[in-house]
Parts: sequence; C-alpha cells; structure tokens
Amino acid sequence: MTRAPLLMVAATCALVPAGQDPAREAPATPIAAVLRDSTAARLASIATGANGTVGFLIADLDGPDRFARLENASFPAASTIKLAILYELFVQADEGRIRLDDVTPMERTRAVPGGLLYELTAPALSNRDLAIAMILQSDNTATNVLIDRVGMPTVNSRMEALGLAGTRLRRHMIDLDAAREGRENITTPADLAQLLRVFHRGDGLTATSAAEALAILKKRKQTAISTGVPQAVAIASKSGALEGVRADAGIVYVPGRPYVFVAMATFMKEESGDPERPLADLARTAYDYFDRRGTVSEYGRPIR
Repeated sequence: MTRAPLLMVAATCALVPAGQDPAREAPATPIAAVLRDSTAARLASIATGANGTVGFLIADLDGPDRFARLENASFPAASTIKLAILYELFVQADEGRIRLDDVTPMERTRAVPGGLLYELTAPALSNRDLAIAMILQSDNTATNVLIDRVGMPTVNSRMEALGLAGTRLRRHMIDLDAAREGRENITTPADLAQLLRVFHRGDGLTATSAAEALAILKKRKQTAISTGVPQAVAIASKSGALEGVRADAGIVYVPGRPYVFVAMATFMKEESGDPERPLADLARTAYDYFDRRGTVSEYGRPIR
C-alpha cells in the first residue's frame, strides 16, 4: 500500500543534481532588472511607434542604467547646437578672448526671426545676456551674434577636441539657403549626452564659468523633458525644433538618481498628430523610471 508513494518521493529526489541543496532555489533575476527591462521595452515601443525616426540616449548621470536607440546616428541638431556655442563662449571667456560683460549694439544684418531681439529696433546686450537669450528663449538673433563673436570653425574644433566628432555647426540660424545646400547643423544623441556631462562636470572650464553656464541651462523652460517633472526638480536643458524635426537634451536632477535625457526625431509629419508627443512620452517614461529608482531600494521599498 505504501510502495507507490515511496517510489514517487525517490523519483522526485533523483531530479536534484548531486551536491545541490534542494532547499536552495536557482538564482532569480533581480527584481530591479525586471523594472529596467520593462522600461526599455516601453521606450523602444514609443520610438518605433512614432511617425518618423526617433533616437535617444537616456542614462544615469553616475550610475549603471542606460537606454539607447540610434545613439550614434546623425540628426539635424536644431537649437540643441546652441549648447556647443554656449560652451565655446565660456571657454573663450576663461581664456580672456571675450568678455561676458561687454555690451555691443547689435547689427540689424544679423537679425533673424525666432525670438525677441528680431522685434527690437536697436538692442544692445552683453555677451552674457545674449547667452541667456539664446538658451532660455532660443533667440536666433542672439545666437547668430554669438556665432560671429566666437567663430564657427572654433566651435567645431572645440567639439572635436572634446571627442564629439558627430557635432558640427555648419550654418547660422535661419539660413535656409545653407540648409538647402546640405549644410545642416548636426549632432547625435550620444554627443549631446556627453556635452551635457561636460557642462555638469565643468570640464575645460573654471569653477566660476562652469557654475554660471550650468545656471543658464537650469533656467526653467517648457519642453518635452519638463513634461511630468515636478517644478522642484532641477533640469539643465536645451530643446530644438525645425520643420519635421524635434530634439530635447538635458540633465534631470532627480534626488538620488540624476540622469541624462537626449531624444531626437526627424522625418516627422507636422500635419499628422502631435510631433512633440513621442519626445514627451519618452521623457515621462524616463522620469518615472529614475524617480522610482532614486527613492526605493533594490527590492522596491521606499528609502526616503
């Protein structure tokens, strides 16, 4: 009567490899990795579902997590190229080649649409204020004035020295003839992410210039990155938009888990839906992940 159950027990025990403790389970996938993998899948789904081509690089500022798609592909930079101009301005200020407080009346020949300065009759701003207008309002006239003052070839040489070979300033803002000729300002998600890290660390800048440049970038702007990010969370960023093109690049200083966010889109159809939507969805998904990871343990329990 008892022989069958005994045989079943013996067969079950025989399945355990010799030398292995049957009470111990095989190593499981860390629970945090499951959240990371599901986030990666959501980001990829947003990008592939967009009405255009979307690339991104989203990564811990100091940690191991990293999500990427087309990170080394060349995209039209739009106004994110202004990050390179801002960096060169502060380097030259540190070198004594340009003074941030110098005020020079603007020549109307440099005035182009896109910003307040185009509407003014005789503006005269310091280089520092031109930089603020360039980043905070994305003022194209201020940008063109600064390009002339720091030098387009110098900006490109500086980017190359930083290892950002995919970033090139090839034309002034709103130079449609140059754009038609193929002289587009270009960059990659990887380059923009690295340039943001340069600003964050202050590479090649004095401590004073690094702090001031970062303070300009932290001036709050309504962009895809800021979507869903509480006002109390600092963001150092620059966005850009052209016909069929969208880009946003910044550092989101989530307590305990700051991260770099760069998303770029091209071949977008302006007349089909909301071309800002994919970047905003990527930004919300990224914030949701890093905010959770910054406030919980590896097992998902709150730690603050």
